[in-house]
Amino acid sequence: MADAPYLLYGDEGSGSGPVEMALAEIGAAVELRHVPLKGDHQLAAEYRRINPMGRIPTLVLPEGGTVVTELLAILLTLDDRHRDVALLPPPGDPARAVALRWTALLTGEFYPHVTRWDYPERFSADPAHAPAIKARAEAMAHDLLSLVEAHAMGEGPYLLGARFSLADLVIATLSRWVGGRVWTPAHCPRIEALSAAVARRPAVAPIWRRHGFGSA
Repeated sequence: MADAPYLLYGDEGSGSGPVEMALAEIGAAVELRHVPLKGDHQLAAEYRRINPMGRIPTLVLPEGGTVVTELLAILLTLDDRHRDVALLPPPGDPARAVALRWTALLTGEFYPHVTRWDYPERFSADPAHAPAIKARAEAMAHDLLSLVEAHAMGEGPYLLGARFSLADLVIATLSRWVGGRVWTPAHCPRIEALSAAVARRPAVAPIWRRHGFGSA
């Protein structure tokens, strides 16, 4: 790979966290570009020229400035580009399908609940609806984590047993959101143990702490 760094747009505590952790596991150079969610800087015209969806994270590849958005697409791109690191099992391995199944579920289904929890006022013209929208988003997000806890988690410490994968970065990060720092330890002990294992990884630990994901 080229010596030029990846450019990663994001904010602490956001979806740029697992991307930064994946890059650290790879050992790739990265230049961080801060896009504060407080104040909705992700919606600014300047940033929308890079990511018209107005979301973070956004990753810019070293060669040619190719822009990659959406957390799952970014992580799969990194796996494709750094197969020697094996962020996922190789194509054809059933374990790869397992990791992709649960990663796709969480990135596709959990994220919308986070948005409704963070910005409930955006989802109704009536401000009085915001508390109910937030409460329902929290319940549905926790239902998804409970489903993963019951049907995906085995003996651990990771989703694929002893084998670490990018799925663990996603599960651990999302388990901290939507009140998860308190809720997850009380209701999903196996996910909490996975999060603790991720937080202890040497490459991940300082990033985990800087993003404020807690001690897990």
